[in-house]
Amino acid sequence: MEALTERHCQRDASRLDAARVSEMMKRVHADWTLAEDGLSIRREFRFGNYYETIAFVNALAWVAHREDHHPDLEVGYNRCQVRYSTHSAGGLSDNDFICAARIDALAGS
Repeated sequence: MEALTERHCQRDASRLDAARVSEMMKRVHADWTLAEDGLSIRREFRFGNYYETIAFVNALAWVAHREDHHPDLEVGYNRCQVRYSTHSAGGLSDNDFICAARIDALAGS
């Protein structure tokens, strides 16, 4: 099975069914949680200070730009909450899990 970090986002991604979402959740860090409605995943990252938080956000922005798939972010002094969903698909697609895996690698987890 090809690692998610070896894949790239696709422009016309389709919405995953619940079984596929469950399968994909096993391929990303255990700290990613599925929203109650099953339409998004999220993870909170913690850092030692504001500089580290913003450095992470900037690196994440580069990944998002490169993959042309952008998360919703909530940024605080020493934390960043990342939420992925594919708006054009009306829920989760492979793109969300590809980017989550890339962010996991970025964070060293």
